[in-house]
Amino acid sequence: MGFVLTALSVEVMPFLSYAERRAGREVGSASAVADSKQTLVCSYLSAAVLVWLVVNSTLGWSGADSVAALVIAAVAVREGVEAWKGDACATSVGMILEDGHEATSHPH
Repeated sequence: MGFVLTALSVEVMPFLSYAERRAGREVGSASAVADSKQTLVCSYLSAAVLVWLVVNSTLGWSGADSVAALVIAAVAVREGVEAWKGDACATSVGMILEDGHEATSHPH
């Protein structure tokens, strides 16, 4: 069951992220665009879990669990630091504006 759910997440999440980013840009929502980035990070984390499941089940290497945990922790720390600095919001606003949306036409 873990393989199926994780594989589905790896397949579906990037498309969901793309759709969310596109919708956020269309309505001028920087928070939706920023959330789309978080959704994409979730797909990376699912990929790390899937790799761990495959390695653990085929090679019996239980140490893969620790490696996967470290990868997930590193991604989470990086995203947390970017959010703390406000990089995600700045990037999101820039993404909206580069699509031709005027800052004055979308008051916050």
